Amino acid sequence: MSSIFTKIINREIPGFIVAEDDSNIAFLDINPVTKGHTLVVPKKEVDYLFDLDDENYTSLHLFAKKVALAVKEVISCKRISTAVVGLEVPHVHIHLIPLNSMKEFSFANPKLELSKEELSEIADNINKAFQEL
Repeated sequence: MSSIFTKIINREIPGFIVAEDDSNIAFLDINPVTKGHTLVVPKKEVDYLFDLDDENYTSLHLFAKKVALAVKEVISCKRISTAVVGLEVPHVHIHLIPLNSMKEFSFANPKLELSKEELSEIADNINKAFQEL
């Protein structure tokens, strides 16, 4: 069975896509911890980060770096943090979370509720910044 991320990659369900290349894709988390919370995912469906072959592992991290730079251009924050948990969806993904304080970095915090219009605007702005890098 395909993961929800594979369904976004295949455009079977909508996603607020911010960047994409041949091997990877990045889209906004629809239940974000902070505004601009982005998920970076390899297109190849692999459950566990360290099961990726070296080429895909390296590609994913270099892609995540570029996406993080674009997110930081759009979202006012001190840092873009990263987290790899891997328990909630059986498909490798890196969380990019804009932060201004350590208090913001907790998946236990209440999730933000953003409208589809706001998510779409954020995604478009990050995509523009990504294209300019």
